[in-house]
Amino acid sequence: MTRLVVDLNCDLGESFGAYSLGNDAAILPFVSSANIACGFHAGDPAVMRETVQLALEHQVAIGAHPGLPDLVGFGRRNMSISAEEAFEMVVYQVGALSAFAKAAGGYLHHVKPHGALYNMAATSPGLSEAIAEAVYKIHPEAFLYGLAGSELIRAGKKLGLKTASEVFADRTYQQGGTLTPRTHPNALVQNETLAVQQVLRMVKEGNILSQQGQLAAIQADTVCIHGDGPHALSFARQIREALQQEGIAIQAPGL
Repeated sequence: MTRLVVDLNCDLGESFGAYSLGNDAAILPFVSSANIACGFHAGDPAVMRETVQLALEHQVAIGAHPGLPDLVGFGRRNMSISAEEAFEMVVYQVGALSAFAKAAGGYLHHVKPHGALYNMAATSPGLSEAIAEAVYKIHPEAFLYGLAGSELIRAGKKLGLKTASEVFADRTYQQGGTLTPRTHPNALVQNETLAVQQVLRMVKEGNILSQQGQLAAIQADTVCIHGDGPHALSFARQIREALQQEGIAIQAPGL
């Protein structure tokens, strides 16, 4: 019987000023890959450098987390951007994070868009193709993380990139496998037990129970735990323990 393997990823480096990293250092022992903010929605050069170093110390795969240029809105507000602008934003941010990884003796393992850019790309072929092209042209060996079943995953595969279909521990789903928008009630999973149960269902059974009470098929290569969530550290610890108890290996894609 083939052993199940899944990646646990977390969005990190989303603060400002050296060593103001919040829960980042505490969460890193429980995850296998880190998506590090690149300065547009959060983060700055000092935080990028320190977060990269912490990830290397914990042997956690380093990923770039490019977002929209919206510090006030934390990159979670939609912006009207062209495919060309999306390409330029991703090249700029991924290039910066990759440079910090190289300077610290590491390398860029993956790219995962952040917030509104991630959600916009999930349904827009034009934006998703621009993002995938940016990754392909500067880091063709990197994994592209995207929402399971999304246009971003399709665009990455079309270009020949390695992709990882992402699911969320702390978000609820709509029928068809889409995320419940954050502006809607019950968009977030606040209960730790429910978060663990949701992750185990997605990883072991390949489906998700939607808010409409129906099952939707879903592929879970990597599970996201939001580092800025109030239960982030507890979620990370309990989810890792639950997966290990089920005999599921925790490992970044391709490693």
